[in-house]
Amino acid sequence: MLASFGVLPIYVIDVLSFGAVIAALLVMNHRVPGRGLVHVSARAVLEGLGFIRNTPLIWPTMLLDFIATFFGGSMLLLPIFADQLFRVGPRGLGLLYAAQPVGAAITGAVLSLRPPIRRQGATVLASVAVYGIAVAVFGWAPWFWMGFLALAVSGAADTVSMVIRQTLRQLLTPDELRGRMTSVSMIFFTGGPQLGEVEAGAVAKAFSPRFSVWSGGLVCALAAALVAVLVPSLRRYRSD
Repeated sequence: MLASFGVLPIYVIDVLSFGAVIAALLVMNHRVPGRGLVHVSARAVLEGLGFIRNTPLIWPTMLLDFIATFFGGSMLLLPIFADQLFRVGPRGLGLLYAAQPVGAAITGAVLSLRPPIRRQGATVLASVAVYGIAVAVFGWAPWFWMGFLALAVSGAADTVSMVIRQTLRQLLTPDELRGRMTSVSMIFFTGGPQLGEVEAGAVAKAFSPRFSVWSGGLVCALAAALVAVLVPSLRRYRSD
C-alpha cells in the first residue's frame, strides 16, 4: 500500500481497524464488581511487587521480556535497511514490516492446533534465544529475502515465548493480585520497546545500523542463556 497509494490510506485503515476492537468491547458481558476491590495505595502496590519478586517463575519472564524488546527491537531501523542496505524501496519496506507478523500469525495458528507445550520453562528460554539469534541474522544478512526470513523466524519465536509467558503469569498469580501483576508486566512490555528504540538509534549512529541490530540480537540470546543458568527453576518448569 505504501508503494501504490502512499501514507494516508494506511493511517485511515489503521484508524478504522480500531472500530472492530471498540465494537468487541461494547458487546462483551461484564461482571459487576463486588465489594472485595483493592483500593489503590502504596501498600497494595508493594504487595503486588513483593509477590512478583518472591515468585521465581514470574520475574525472570518479565526480565526476558524487557531484554528482548530493549536489545532485539529492530523495527525502528527497517527504513534504513530497505533504503540504504537492501535497496528495495517502499514495497520492500512493507514486506520487512510484515515479516514478523507473518511468522507470528503462522506460529499462532500452529500453537492453537497442537497439544499444549509441557516443558514450558525450557521452551520459553529457547524461544527468546532463537528470537535473538534471528534478529542478529537479520542485522548481518547481505540479501533482502534472507533478512525477511530471519525477521519471520523472530516473529515466530517471539509468539511462542509470549504465549507461554502470558499463560504462566496468569496461572501462577492469585485472582486478587492478577491486576497488579499485569500492570507491572505492561511496564516492561511497553517500556522496553520505547527505550530500545533510543538504544538502537544511538548504537546505529555510533557504529552502524547493522552492528546495532546484530549486536542487540546477540545480547538477547546471551541473556536467555544467562537466565537459564541463574534461574534453574524456570528452566525445569513443566506445565504438568
